[in-house]
Amino acid sequence: MTEVRYVYAVTRPFDGAGATPCEEVQGVSGARARLLAHDGLVAVLSDVPAEEFSDLALRERLEDLDWLAATACGHDAVVSALTTATTPLPLRLVTVCRDDDGVRRLLDAGREQFTRALERLDGRVEWGVKVYAEEGGDDTREPGGGARDVRTGREDRPEGTAPGGSGDAPVRGRRPASGRDYLRQRMRRRDATEGVWARAEAVSRTLHTELSRYAEAERVHRPQDPRLPGAARGNVLNAAYLVPREDGDAFADEVRRLTPAGTGIRVELTGPWAPYSFAVTTAVPEVEGSEAE
Repeated sequence: MTEVRYVYAVTRPFDGAGATPCEEVQGVSGARARLLAHDGLVAVLSDVPAEEFSDLALRERLEDLDWLAATACGHDAVVSALTTATTPLPLRLVTVCRDDDGVRRLLDAGREQFTRALERLDGRVEWGVKVYAEEGGDDTREPGGGARDVRTGREDRPEGTAPGGSGDAPVRGRRPASGRDYLRQRMRRRDATEGVWARAEAVSRTLHTELSRYAEAERVHRPQDPRLPGAARGNVLNAAYLVPREDGDAFADEVRRLTPAGTGIRVELTGPWAPYSFAVTTAVPEVEGSEAE
């Protein structure tokens, strides 16, 4: 079976460079990772089936969301394992070379930008912070409606109200006295929801200002699209912070200190990760023997 080289990341030489810390991790297409050292840089790669990663196959597979998600998981598993031993420079998804010589040419062509980025990222990790305005908190209930437990999704309903309605679909004997009363209920709920969003935006501004003091760089990404699988609704802040590895505990403590108590606003902290948001992953050089996406 003909194989090509899937390249996950570039690093500097590190202790144990003869054996990768991700050798037990299942990478892309179930392949194990290995290291290829060349003139002061190390490429982290796997040998993968050529028929799966040819130009023609990739044009089709990149439209296959299931295949793309599985590939992204394998890519991230290898990069995350590397992060325990060194600071990797993650390359963009589906960076492929025909053979080891193609990988060496890739390192040579990108040497200046790879070296500059590795110097900037050395000893640093990425932390992610997201803030959500959650509907269904105590202050977004309609009078007479039930509160939703955001951990279980179950609804605590007063007796006599319709399931799933939070008071919107009253059953017999619980209807508003008039159309005017119904509109008042709707307006109160709208105002309460707007209040949660306003507070979430204020919390986001405070968090970003204070956390930036710990970070050497930050990136504010677009809010998550709620239509994507697994994405939560109400994302107000979606930010990444580049933090010295030794300052990680202090950074996490600051997030916890600034997280408001009560319901309606949720703060999510993730990390530490490889510095994906701060890596120059969109400028992988195109060289002969490379089939980068």
